[in-house]
Amino acid sequence: MKKLLFTMALGTAIVLVSCGEKKEEKKKFSYERTQTEKKESNKGGQASQVPVDMDNKGIGPITEVTFGDIDQAMVTRGEEAFKTKCTACHKTDQKFIGPSMTGIYDRRSPEWVMNMMLNPTEMQKEDPIAKALVEEYKGTLMLDQNLSEDEARDIAEFLRTL
Repeated sequence: MKKLLFTMALGTAIVLVSCGEKKEEKKKFSYERTQTEKKESNKGGQASQVPVDMDNKGIGPITEVTFGDIDQAMVTRGEEAFKTKCTACHKTDQKFIGPSMTGIYDRRSPEWVMNMMLNPTEMQKEDPIAKALVEEYKGTLMLDQNLSEDEARDIAEFLRTL
């Protein structure tokens, strides 16, 4: 009797194992951009057609920004605001849904950067650099985060430290 039960259990186990589904490992989605702007080093991709114009101040309320010594309190507030409002689309050190922020002031004037933060809708319709960025990022628009000028200035100060 014990041999019969053992044989039946063994047979059932073999049937269950042989009929089981094969589990396939799911592949993770990965997205990396290789295009770079003209001033950035070309890492295997083509240079983009986004102009670098340090005289362009953009369209918006900011007409002049003067950077002095880095204000650490502003940097701290700006980093927190950046993490809260910007990291869904921007990374500090690589392109993502939007451009990398490292070295932004080598490519854009401080006024342009702040006007883009404060007035992205009009900038993307009228400003030649913003229009070129929309084209490069396949129509992806920067959303208005309803920042105050103080918040935009704090973020601008944080971007100086990258």
